[in-house]
Amino acid sequence: MCQTRQAPSIVLALAFALLATTSLWLDHSRAQEATATAGSEKKASAGSAAKSGSAKKTVEPQMIQLADGKLLLPVPGDWKAVKPKSRIIQHEFAIAPAAGDNAAGRMTIMSAGGGVEANIARWEGQFKSSDGKPLADEAKKVEKKTVGDVTVHVVDLTGDFQDSPRGPFGPKVNRPGYRMLAAIIPLSEVPGAKGGGTWFVKSYGPASTMKAAEKEFAEMVEGVKLGP
Repeated sequence: MCQTRQAPSIVLALAFALLATTSLWLDHSRAQEATATAGSEKKASAGSAAKSGSAKKTVEPQMIQLADGKLLLPVPGDWKAVKPKSRIIQHEFAIAPAAGDNAAGRMTIMSAGGGVEANIARWEGQFKSSDGKPLADEAKKVEKKTVGDVTVHVVDLTGDFQDSPRGPFGPKVNRPGYRMLAAIIPLSEVPGAKGGGTWFVKSYGPASTMKAAEKEFAEMVEGVKLGP
């Protein structure tokens, strides 16, 4: 009779023990899951930070001396110096193509004669709209600015470009959907730098490639300065 009365108590005690054990197991399992999740988030955060850091990494510009050192031009560090295609070009650089573009951008640096306006008009004449007409006003932009002691004429043109990759007397190549970012720097307008000639910094390529390069081009223009 006494043993019969103790049976429910024993069962109840076992039930409580099982419940406590299950609760401890669940708490341990949740703790492990939380630790794993925190570790994954930490790794993801570290990976994201690494990617962000690499994206922000900049390459030091290549300081190019022009006019026997009278003018210094900081060409973007990731624009690759290549052999000029024409003898009248002093320096040439390749600009990496944007995603989806098959052609790289090209930048040439040279000194030549002729007035600023005449050369800008010549560049504009190398571009046509897609229907073969002269460029509309919204497709061309010319700005005169002063950077330190240097006067710079900045030109921005977009359209179908009649390229002369081997110089003005070489064969023409039609390049639809191109953009030119260029700068004319007449040292004759700079006190103390007379005799340095007029310098033409001309970059062009597929419009999306030049869109990706326009910030670096602008920084290059803003960084131009007279030599020591």
